[in-house]
Amino acid sequence: MTLFAWAIMVAHLGSAQRVIHVVVALCDNVNQGIVPVPAVLGNGQDTERNLYWGAAYGVRSWFNKSKEWKRIERSTYPRTNILERITWKHVTENVFLVADAYDGKFIQQATNDFLSYAGGYDPTTLQVGDIKLAIGGSADLIAYCGHDGLMEFAPPAPRQPANSEKREAVILACISKRFFNAPLKAAGATPLLWTTGLMAPEAYTLDAALQGWVRNESNEQVCERAAQAYAKWQKCGPGAARKLLVTGW
Repeated sequence: MTLFAWAIMVAHLGSAQRVIHVVVALCDNVNQGIVPVPAVLGNGQDTERNLYWGAAYGVRSWFNKSKEWKRIERSTYPRTNILERITWKHVTENVFLVADAYDGKFIQQATNDFLSYAGGYDPTTLQVGDIKLAIGGSADLIAYCGHDGLMEFAPPAPRQPANSEKREAVILACISKRFFNAPLKAAGATPLLWTTGLMAPEAYTLDAALQGWVRNESNEQVCERAAQAYAKWQKCGPGAARKLLVTGW
């Protein structure tokens, strides 16, 4: 990062802080009901090479290479069954991105934690240097990336939202609008982006959506950014991507 970019980043610390908390269930050939991927990518206990984390299009690798985000902290085993947590700071806005890599064997915990956060539960303060970040149920935007485990197991019992705070959700998983509709509605969160069909929940789609969200674009603009990115990297055409990635109920 150049001295100029660093100065801009520090200057924006005076603006209102926003936090994105991403739950990533590592791809796991053995413990998830997925079409198997190559073994080197589908080891749910290997953060270094996992399809959704350490591989080229995984969350960790993708955002580490991003020009819009600067990695500021990495920790291992911050909580039970979370193998790694990484925090990035946006280079021009006071926005922080916190991503948790869950052991793929514990996809149900990852799903339940995501829905709990979406409902405003489990608010937590994360200390990163001199900065305190509101994560979990206190985050402004909660995202899930990985296999749609609700195809195999039931969601947790619905609870009333913990409070009336506004929370938005991104769910990059197969057919997430169908399977997450009822539990997300019960949680009181707003679906910023989710899917109508089968998809590859890789980080370029999340990154594109976040580019719009950071800039306070409309839900439709965020969705269009995500669709354009998905079409580019999956080579499926923008029309198909627009049908797949949708916003709202």
